[in-house]
Amino acid sequence: MPTGDLRGRLRIAMPLSLGPTHFSTVLANMALRYPQLQLHASYSDRFVDLISEGFDCAIRVGYLQNSNLLAKRIGTVYLKLVASPSYIEAHGAPETPEELITHKALMQGTESWKFMDCDKIITVQPQGHFKSDNGIALTAAATAGLGLAYLPDSLICEYLRSGALIPVMTSYPPPPAAAYVVRPPGQHPVRKVQLLTEMLIEYFEQNRCLGGRAGGLPQSSG
Repeated sequence: MPTGDLRGRLRIAMPLSLGPTHFSTVLANMALRYPQLQLHASYSDRFVDLISEGFDCAIRVGYLQNSNLLAKRIGTVYLKLVASPSYIEAHGAPETPEELITHKALMQGTESWKFMDCDKIITVQPQGHFKSDNGIALTAAATAGLGLAYLPDSLICEYLRSGALIPVMTSYPPPPAAAYVVRPPGQHPVRKVQLLTEMLIEYFEQNRCLGGRAGGLPQSSG
């Protein structure tokens, strides 16, 4: 049932990889609950400048970089290094981070990959000939057997269940990342952003793939 008297416009930047498949559900529920609210969502995997482009907030996923934006963590994001059965059959599977240099990496750009060795973080600069700024495209490339991909459970959950993608180098898991609602600096977040944040936190807690339970991962609170 619609409740409350929330009005005005809420302009949100969301990642294209996860926004339509996951976070758009939260926006739809918010619109039903607050019919006087105008929700404007922009979906893109590019880095959006909230202030110059006029956004009230954005959802960012990964390892948050230092900035002047205010960030509220909404949930934990678990990642895996994966490959298709056909890639593993043709090229084998790496067992240590040092072996990644001999493998084809599917990348967003020039990013580094992080892995845990007990309580130590190992950073690797992968090399690859296939790059895309979109996680869904990288998932498709990994499924096709083009190389290794470093992806969140929320994108690959069903592929892991079906066996289309297989976790590799599991003795060196990627460190957990997180999802955040970020907003321009100010004393207090507007009520619209607060309510969206609360709904997203609840969604993370209820969603199996976003909650780190894909492919047999232990349950962890966001």
